[in-house]
Amino acid sequence: MNNISNKTILRGLVVALIAIGFTSCLDDLNLTPIDPDVVTSASVYEDPAAYKQVLAKTYAGLALTGQQGPAGAGDVGGIDEGESSYIRQTFYMQELTTDEAVIGWNDKTIKDFHNMSWAASDAFIAAMYYRIFYQISLCNEFLRETTSDKLNSRGHSDIQGEVDTYRAEVRFLRALSYWHALDFFGSVPFVTEDDPIGAFNPPQTDAQSLFNYVESELLAIESALMAPRSNEYARADQGAAWMLLAKLYLNAETYTGANRYSDCLTYCEKVIGGGYSLEPKYYDLFGADNDNSPELIFLVASDGKRSQTWGATTFLLHAPIGGSMNPADLGTNSGWGGLRTTSAFVNKFDDISGSTDQRANFHTDGQSLEITDIGVFESGYAIKKFHNTTRNGVQGSDGTFPDTDFPMFRLADAYLMYAEAVKRGGGGDESTALGYLNAIRERAYGGSTSGNISEYNLDFIIDERARELYWENHRRTDLRRFGLFTSSSYLWPWKGGVANGIGVDECRNVFPIPAADLTANPTLSQVGGAGCY
Repeated sequence: MNNISNKTILRGLVVALIAIGFTSCLDDLNLTPIDPDVVTSASVYEDPAAYKQVLAKTYAGLALTGQQGPAGAGDVGGIDEGESSYIRQTFYMQELTTDEAVIGWNDKTIKDFHNMSWAASDAFIAAMYYRIFYQISLCNEFLRETTSDKLNSRGHSDIQGEVDTYRAEVRFLRALSYWHALDFFGSVPFVTEDDPIGAFNPPQTDAQSLFNYVESELLAIESALMAPRSNEYARADQGAAWMLLAKLYLNAETYTGANRYSDCLTYCEKVIGGGYSLEPKYYDLFGADNDNSPELIFLVASDGKRSQTWGATTFLLHAPIGGSMNPADLGTNSGWGGLRTTSAFVNKFDDISGSTDQRANFHTDGQSLEITDIGVFESGYAIKKFHNTTRNGVQGSDGTFPDTDFPMFRLADAYLMYAEAVKRGGGGDESTALGYLNAIRERAYGGSTSGNISEYNLDFIIDERARELYWENHRRTDLRRFGLFTSSSYLWPWKGGVANGIGVDECRNVFPIPAADLTANPTLSQVGGAGCY
C-alpha cells in the first residue's frame, strides 16, 4: 500500500503507555510487551491529536512487531522478532498445520506444526498467545483512557463524537483478537478495560462465554461504526464487523455445539449488500497496489518504506521463493527458500498450469509434486500468490519489504460462506448461492463460464474454499468445521508426522495454553486440549 501517509493508518505511530499485567507469567517466559517508558498516559492524551495516533498503534499491532522498524524493541520477547508478527504467527497455526503449507526450516519446533506434535512449551504457540493478548491489552488501555469522564477531565469533550468512533473500532479489534483466542485455544484468561491495572490473575473463561462476549461486542458496536467503505483506508467499518460476525456464526457449532447458520447467512447478506465487488483478476488481490481493490473488506496494511517488518506480507512474499524461482518476477530481490504446498492441495485443481483456473499459482520447474523431505525446498511445489508488483507489472516501493496489504476479509469469502450456510440449512436461496459460486469461478477462469457449476455439495465447498482462499489464514478453521482437521477421513502428506499422513487425537483441535502461564496463574487449566497436553 503506497502513499500510506495519505491513508493515515500507520501515520504518526506513538508508543502508548500500556498497563499490561495481563497474565503473571509474562516475565517468566520473557515474552514481555515492551514499554520504553518514554511517555505516560497523562502526557500522551494531553494533545487531542494523540487519540488518533494511539488508535493507529492498535491497528499497527496486526502488522508490525516493535518500535524500531523491522527489528528492535520488539513488542514480544523470547522469539525472533520477525516471527512474532500477528499475521505470520496466524499463518503458522492456520496453514502449517494443514494440507496447504509446509516449511523447510528447522527453527525451534516449527516442524511440529505439520507433525501435529506440538506441546504446551512450544515457543511459537506461546508467541501467538501473547501477541493476541498484547493486542487485547492495547485495546483495553485505549478504552480506559477514552471514556467521557477522562475526556472531560482533560478538556477534550469537543472530540467526544470522533473518539466514540475510535472506541467502536478498537472494540472491533479486541473482538477480532478474542475470536482468534477462541478459535485457537478455546478457553483462555479474560480481561477487559473494567478490570484492575497491574499484576493479577485473570479468571479463565469458557468457550461459550467467550463466544457470547465476541458476539455481544460486535452487535453493540455495529451502529457506532462507519458505513461500509466510508472510513479511512484500512480502518474497520460495519462491513468488517458483519464479516467477523458471519465467521463467528459459521463456526458456532465447532465452538459451542449449537449451529448458527441462519445468523451467518444474515450477516453474509449484509456484507454482500455493502457495496463491495469482486476484483476482476484474482492475482491482483495479492499485489503491491491491492489497496485499490473493491473486494477487500478488512485488511492489514503494509508499506515498503513506512511499515517495514519481517512478518505480515514480507514473510508471505519471501518465504515461498527458492529453487529455480526468480525473485524479480514477484517484485523482490531475494527468497528465503521455505514455504511450499502438499500434493493434497495441488490435486484440488484439474489444471495446475494456471491457464484455465488462474488461482493455480504453482511453480513446478525443478520441484517435485510429492514431498519426500520437508527440509528440502525443491520437495513439493512452490506457490506464487503474494507478490510485490502492481497491476502494471511495476515493482513496489521497496525491493525487500512489499507494499502488499494482507486481505484478512474479502467478498469472495462472504460468497462462499453464504453458499455453505445455505447447504447446512441456514435458509437463503440455493440458486443465489450458485450465482455467487459461479461469479468466483468465472473470475478464476478469466471471465470464461467453462468452470461454472450447476449444483454443489459441502465437499465441493471445502475444496473451493481451499482453491480460493489458500494461504489467507482460514484453512485450519475450515477443516475443523468439516471434521477433517484431526480425522483419518482426510489425510495429506506429513499429517501427524507420517509421509502419507495419519489421523491424530481430537485434542489437537485446539492449541495449549502455554505451560508457563498455567504455572504462574493457578486459575488456568488446559480444557479442550487436556488429553494432549
